[in-house]
Amino acid sequence: MEAGAAKGTPRRPATPQHKAELEVRWVQGFTNRNVGFVNNSTVCYPCGNYIIFINTITRDRTLLRCHSGCIGAFAVNASQHVVAFSDRMLNPVISIYNFPGLKKVAKLTGPASLDYTLLAFSYGSPYLASYSSLPEFSLSIWDWQKKVLLCSQSQPGVEVTAMSFNPMSWHQLCLYSGTSVTLWTVERNNEEHVLKLKPVKLPTEDGTLIDEQNTFFTHPSVSDSYFGPLLPNSAIAGLVGDEAETFRPKDDIQPCVHPTAHCWTPSFDLYMGCEEGFFLKIAADTFKAIIINPKPSTDDKVKKRTTFRSLSHSSIRTQGTIKKEAQNVVLLAMALHKDGLYAAGHDGFLRCYKIKGTVFDMEDCLEMNEPITNLMFSPDYVYLLVETEKGSICVFNPNDNEDISLLLDASINNFVAADFIVPGTKHCVTAAESGELHVWQVEDGAFVSKLCLHALVTAMACSLTSHSVAVGTKNGHVYFIDVTEIETPRVVHRVLLSVAPVQFLHYEQSGQFLIASMTNGHIFILNAFPSKNFEILGCVALDNKIIDLTSVYDAENTTEVIVLLCPPETRRARVEIFNLQANIVLENEECITERGMLKENIIQKHAYSLDFPLSSAVKRKDGTMLASASQVPFILRYNLTTKVTSTDQPIIVSEKKILSKQFGCTFLCLSTHGKWLASVSESGQVFIHDASSLDVWTREYCHSYHGRGIKSFVFSLDSQYMLACGSQDGTLVCLKWKKIGERKIKDAADFGTYLLNTYSSYIIRENLILRNMAEWTVVSKAHPFESASSQIRFHKTSGIDVTGEDEYYLLTQAKSDEISWIDEKAQTAVKNETTKFAEKRKEVKRGIKGLRKTIQEMMYDNSMSPKIERLDQQEFNLDVEEQEKQQVHSETEVARVKKDIEMESLANRYLREIIKQECWNAMSVRGRSVKTFHSSCEVQNYPMRERTPEEEQMLEQVQYMKKIEEIDMKLRKKIVEFESQPSFIIKEEGEKIEEEETVDSLVGSLSSSYGGDTSVLYPQMDLHTREEKISQIILLQIKAEKYLTPVQKAKEKIMAKVEHKRRLAAQRDNARERALMDMMNGVLEIKKEDILKMEIPAPAFISKDEALWNEDEKKIYKEYEKKVKELNEEREKHRKILETELRKLQGSIQETTQAFDEIVNRLFDKKVNCEMVIYQEELKITNLLYSLLLDEELSARESGLYNYLDKKRKAKLISNEAVKTAKAEVEAFREAYDILIAEDRLMERGFRKEFSDLHTHQIDQLFKLYKRRPRAHKIKVHIDVANPYGDRPGSAKAFQDARAHLMKAIDEMDELENKPENVDLITWDRFCGVRRAKVESEQAIKQKALTLAEMQTFLQKQIEEDENIRKEIDHVFGELNLLREQKMKYQLDLMVQFLFKQGQVELESPILIPDYTDAILINRSIIEELNSVIRAQGERKVASMVESKDFRKGIFQLEWEHKKMQMQVEDLNQKARDIQKFNVTKDHQIFLSATNYDSKMNREVSVMEGTLNFLDKVHKKNVQQRAQVIKELEKHINQKDLANQKLSKELQEMLVTVSERRHIYEATDSDLLKQRIAKERYEDIVHRQQLVDLAKAQAQELSALQNEVERLRMRTFPAFFDVQEL
Repeated sequence: MEAGAAKGTPRRPATPQHKAELEVRWVQGFTNRNVGFVNNSTVCYPCGNYIIFINTITRDRTLLRCHSGCIGAFAVNASQHVVAFSDRMLNPVISIYNFPGLKKVAKLTGPASLDYTLLAFSYGSPYLASYSSLPEFSLSIWDWQKKVLLCSQSQPGVEVTAMSFNPMSWHQLCLYSGTSVTLWTVERNNEEHVLKLKPVKLPTEDGTLIDEQNTFFTHPSVSDSYFGPLLPNSAIAGLVGDEAETFRPKDDIQPCVHPTAHCWTPSFDLYMGCEEGFFLKIAADTFKAIIINPKPSTDDKVKKRTTFRSLSHSSIRTQGTIKKEAQNVVLLAMALHKDGLYAAGHDGFLRCYKIKGTVFDMEDCLEMNEPITNLMFSPDYVYLLVETEKGSICVFNPNDNEDISLLLDASINNFVAADFIVPGTKHCVTAAESGELHVWQVEDGAFVSKLCLHALVTAMACSLTSHSVAVGTKNGHVYFIDVTEIETPRVVHRVLLSVAPVQFLHYEQSGQFLIASMTNGHIFILNAFPSKNFEILGCVALDNKIIDLTSVYDAENTTEVIVLLCPPETRRARVEIFNLQANIVLENEECITERGMLKENIIQKHAYSLDFPLSSAVKRKDGTMLASASQVPFILRYNLTTKVTSTDQPIIVSEKKILSKQFGCTFLCLSTHGKWLASVSESGQVFIHDASSLDVWTREYCHSYHGRGIKSFVFSLDSQYMLACGSQDGTLVCLKWKKIGERKIKDAADFGTYLLNTYSSYIIRENLILRNMAEWTVVSKAHPFESASSQIRFHKTSGIDVTGEDEYYLLTQAKSDEISWIDEKAQTAVKNETTKFAEKRKEVKRGIKGLRKTIQEMMYDNSMSPKIERLDQQEFNLDVEEQEKQQVHSETEVARVKKDIEMESLANRYLREIIKQECWNAMSVRGRSVKTFHSSCEVQNYPMRERTPEEEQMLEQVQYMKKIEEIDMKLRKKIVEFESQPSFIIKEEGEKIEEEETVDSLVGSLSSSYGGDTSVLYPQMDLHTREEKISQIILLQIKAEKYLTPVQKAKEKIMAKVEHKRRLAAQRDNARERALMDMMNGVLEIKKEDILKMEIPAPAFISKDEALWNEDEKKIYKEYEKKVKELNEEREKHRKILETELRKLQGSIQETTQAFDEIVNRLFDKKVNCEMVIYQEELKITNLLYSLLLDEELSARESGLYNYLDKKRKAKLISNEAVKTAKAEVEAFREAYDILIAEDRLMERGFRKEFSDLHTHQIDQLFKLYKRRPRAHKIKVHIDVANPYGDRPGSAKAFQDARAHLMKAIDEMDELENKPENVDLITWDRFCGVRRAKVESEQAIKQKALTLAEMQTFLQKQIEEDENIRKEIDHVFGELNLLREQKMKYQLDLMVQFLFKQGQVELESPILIPDYTDAILINRSIIEELNSVIRAQGERKVASMVESKDFRKGIFQLEWEHKKMQMQVEDLNQKARDIQKFNVTKDHQIFLSATNYDSKMNREVSVMEGTLNFLDKVHKKNVQQRAQVIKELEKHINQKDLANQKLSKELQEMLVTVSERRHIYEATDSDLLKQRIAKERYEDIVHRQQLVDLAKAQAQELSALQNEVERLRMRTFPAFFDVQEL
């Protein structure tokens, strides 16, 4: 390690191996981690291999260097002014340095083997916490002052992102990762330290607080009669080991919030932010997190402090949007203050949260332009450090309006390049990947200015002839920056060379040309002078990727450009060299082609092939080229003085080769005067060689290989300063010669002066022109993400850059419509060529058209030619090669498609074969089905696989076991049971049927009725063991054979013999049938159907005219017609006969198919019954499987409990031993403490003996001085209202300070001026020694007492833990006992399946499925005997009831007949009276007189119906009219409703107006207001007078009480005396 100020410190003395020596002048770099205060005015942060200390007031910088490489974990302690960091070597070491001395105070070697990820200091105690990475993942606690590892504990696989001590107590730590938070407690027992872990329960991502319970312990008493006891998920999953204790199903796991920042409170609680936007508070006693919500407010206006400051120029947002974002902000940093909690997050606002309970109120304090990732107060809590995501750091006082102090204004992106601004002794420039350019002072590295280009930078170089900087970007632009005004750099020009990224930018030594190489192999030559507006002079195109580029300027005003290539086909380096002369600038048009390429005769390009692949090369003026090999660690020297042509390129072998001590990719840099060679690589080391001899002069380890070493290295113009940029560590190191020969320094300085004198005229002229150039601006075109009128300007940056992320994205990613220079040249060339060759083009087109027409005519003539003279089609093809190429391409494509189709078909065939093998070939009984003819009924069989040999063996084994058990049971019955006399009871047929039904009911299925053998099954009541259940499942799966009666079996044998004979007969050779088939087509006689098929031949003369026929011919024709008629008649008769037979056959077929359908239907019914039986058996198997599963779960639960019990027993043994050890240590320490107290007392009692040679009054005088002690040290605490933590209790530093103050006071008391006059000097010295020993003894007793109290607390905690373990063991025993009971219960309480005949279940239940939980199973005989007794009693009762019923029936019958007769008499009398009183009306007369009364009534009815129809029509018409009226009324009502609503709104507005006017009137009523105010003032005066009277009374009473107390005290005053003085 090495420390030094910013101006450089000694590194090591010169040695013979190191003839020169470099020193680190200053270091600049940016960070986004671990920035902290080391004292009230100094902040520090790690950067690469260095720790940078910055004074916030003076801006002075101090460096602390790590020689072993990059700095890993880092921590700072402001209270003790120390920093700690770890290196990144194997078995890393933690180093601790003090400040400002920067001396190493401790070196800690711990258990980490690869790296440390986190370090944290306790506030006032000498303790350091470290957390290592894989493979240990261990948390370690150190006493860094004693350099002792106190304790360590590993957490395999747990990565931690943040760690901190509780500021109020070093015994507590908080560690969290992205998914969990843990609190650790350090318990101490004298010299022993123990780490205890407590996880924090976080809410879920949606903010729900879940109270998770221990899922390993459940309530086994909660059970179900069928499903069994309630078991934990681990038992159901079959887990037994340690994972059973923490197992949770995936669906039950809810992701928690992801912590991002935390902060301790004085009450030992934690505030925490998370990615989901919640604000959490973690209680230290419950270890649970609660959500703190914003205080509800109706005002959307954001509260801002009076000291609010903004450093952001982003777009203006509405207050409501800011309010909403503030409530859901993701907090990334926190810092506690007396004013509240300062927190900030991704929105870039710093806010002060004032928390009360579970709500908070907030105020905006600061606005940045980017997310804030770190907040830290200075030790005096005056200044607040704010660090942003990009690495900017600022310090300000949040309670003061003073300006913000910007310490770093940068981006965390890595440096791309660095270079010196001519003359190279004052300022330098760096470029970062994000497009930020920084200007630094060369002398001390102070920040000067900054410019952001808003583009991804890939290269940068400074001009030698002007104060301009060229910057290349990823999209092919080159920016030219004016740095004449060093504090306000600006962009003055931009050019787009190509769409490819810029790879290298290089100013050649004459200062005239800027060479820019692209990744596509193009090299552009630009004019370096601003007076020429940085004109592009031309381009050189190379075939391969460029590895390196350099140049050499000779005295002939010619610049030689050397380009290093590495063609992949040769794997050897090739050097392309071309020349740049002054005429390129003067006569540019003659030197380039139309497409912008430099002509070969102008640049004189030539190439060399080398023997090694190279990574870098430089060329000296003497023609030698120095290069570094890319695959081997060598530096090579080549002689390239002879020029070769492109056709003759021999491989050039290196002249000299030296071994380099670097690894990784190495590149070389030549000093300005060409005598020094710098070699830098990924190792991070800089080697300075003599360019002639290649001897190493010195080396410097300024970057680390962990950050991929050095990316850029450059010498200043006088070669006195060097700049080295790290590849990935974001560090810029400035080196300077510390020790080198004066002659060498003078040579380099003289050459630099010469160059400066050469460039001076150019510099003055070009700077003047550059200063007068207008600032370059660009107006962005319309973009989908931004408005068309938005303009983006590049300007100087004061303070922090404020470009938003969206704007940055648009500028770096959005494609521009700007055309590159090379494309523009190409377009111009194409346009010129088009114009130049327009006529020639037209002539060629005309020729092609004529040729086409001629070929078409020839093809037509060819098609009309004879076949023998006709040419093939391909003979007319003009471009046969292209046709063949197209054919080959098409054939290739066809072959590819064909192969794809074949492969797909092959895959489908393979899949088909697999399905066929699994579902068809593997079946011993293949799937078949029978369908009916006249319905949709279908019966399918049961496809079955063949049993495997293992299944057959298992089945046979189970059957044998069952037989053995049956035989064993029979033998046991014969031996053990008493043989009873057989009782021959003749059962009736009905009883046999009942017994069979009873057997089926007990078996649980009807399988015996369908051929199933139930004799081999176990009884359902006897299935208690696991083996019996498994055997029962196997026996239930036996294939049931079809049951046949003996008669059916005999008939089947006969039919089989007949079928066998028939098959044998069919296989014989029947010669008779074969002869009949050959001779007469298998027919012995001609059938009538064959005769009817024959046709009667017509006479031959029928073709003649009928008039030419003779008589014979006419007779023949009549006979012919007669035969035809007879034949047709026979055919008609035969057709009718066939139709009759067809109808008979169709009827027969119909009957047959119907009979078949009936058979299939019966088969279907049987199939349904078989399905029912199968389902019954499957239900039994399912119940048995579930019982087995339940038994396995109970066994797994039991094993899990036993495993947990074993763990707790082991823990109990360890706890017992720990308690015993702690007790023994406490007892031993107490004995030592008692001995120390006894010695102290003896020391006090022996004081007089010690000074027995003195007089008594001298002894008394010395004894008083002996007992006197200095006053207790009161630390002068500054009234620090800002510090929220106050005095930290238990601070080791405070204890040490108090002890030092006491010893200092004792020294003051030992001075001679305090010596009594009558005591001599010898006695006084002896007295001072005795008193000092006494004081030290008292201090030791106090320290021992504190340690003893801490040990007793530790012992008490150990006893409590031991008691908790004992309780857990008792709880596990209780669980085991309850589980055994449950297991026994479910082994005895079997699940039995019964079949109940429909109608026998006499249980009324309102539910669909009856509940049999309260039912019991008893023997059927008991119920039958009880039923027989009930039946007999019922029969006797019924007989007596029938007899009584018959007697009462006779009585009722006689009474009924009597009543009937009485009623008949009354009816007859009534009829007689009615006849006498009957009046004959007109209707009666009409009925009697009308001949057809019914027809007359029908006519009247028809007339009435007509009238009724008419009335109905009239009614309907009236109804329609009324409906129309109703619609009109409803419409009118709706209109009125709308009008009413409008009036209601107007009424409400008027009421509001009236109310407002009433309030205004009441408010402006001055008389009433004055009366109200007067009344209130009167009430206040009265109330105040009452309070004054009450205070006077209480004061009088208090005075009386004080007098009484004084009187009582005086009475007891003589009782107070000092016992020791007696």
